[in-house]
Amino acid sequence: MIALTSLSKRYGTFAAVRDLDLVVPAGELFGFLGPNGAGKTTTMRMIAGILQPTAGTIRIAGHDLQRDPLAAKRALGFIPDRPFIYEKLTGIEFLRFSAGLYGEGGAEVETRASELLALFDLEPWRDALIESYSHGMRQKLIIASAFVHRPAVIVVDEPMVGLDPKSAKTLRDLFRAYVQRGHTVMMSTHTLEVAEAMCDRIGIMQQGRLVACGTMDEIRASTGHDAGLEDIFLRLTGDEVARELVAVLDA
Repeated sequence: MIALTSLSKRYGTFAAVRDLDLVVPAGELFGFLGPNGAGKTTTMRMIAGILQPTAGTIRIAGHDLQRDPLAAKRALGFIPDRPFIYEKLTGIEFLRFSAGLYGEGGAEVETRASELLALFDLEPWRDALIESYSHGMRQKLIIASAFVHRPAVIVVDEPMVGLDPKSAKTLRDLFRAYVQRGHTVMMSTHTLEVAEAMCDRIGIMQQGRLVACGTMDEIRASTGHDAGLEDIFLRLTGDEVARELVAVLDA
C-alpha cells in the first residue's frame, strides 16, 4: 500500500504539493487525476524517491521512505511519463539490468523477463538493440521493467501514451490482475474515460491539493454533481475556463 501523510513540496514560495494526506490500500487501482501543474507528477516522483519532500512522510508497503529507503524502493515499480532507457542494451539485457538493480537474477528472472516480453509482443525483438525500438515498443519495455522484480506497488504516470489498442488492453488486464492478487496500482492519466472505467477510486488534484477522492458514487455525492467524471473534473479544475472557451467559440 501507499500512505502519504502531510506531504508537501515547495520550490521557494511556490507550493507544488500542499499537506497531502492519502492512503491507497493493497488490492486497489487508484486513479490520480488533475490538470497540468496540479502536482500529480511531483507527488509521484516523491513516492518514487526521485524528489525529496519538503515535509511529510511516505510509506510504501509498510516501509518509511525516509528511514528505510532501500526497503521502500524495493517494494516499488515506477513507470515515469518520460522514461530513460539505455539504447545500447537489448530488450532482454535491459530487463536483466532492471532486475539486477533490486538484487535479482538467475533462471527465475530469465523466465519472468521472457514472459513479460511475450506479453507485450516484444519477444521477437528481445535481442535487438533498444535504439531500434519504436516509441511504443520502448514504452512497453519500460512497463515490463517495472514488473520484473515483482514489486508490491506500481506507480505509473500516463501509462497508455504511445501504446497501440492491443497493448493498452493488455496493460489494463495486467493492472486488474495485479490488484486482484493484493497489490497496489497508483495511476496518473489525462484520459478520463480510462480512469472512470478502470479505477476503483479516483483522486483529483488542483493547485497542489486533493480536492476530491473516492469512488465515482462518493465523488458525485461529495461534489453534489450527478454526472460523469469529465463533467465533475471540469467543474473542480477548470469549468470557468471551459465555459469561457465555449463562449468565445459561440461568439
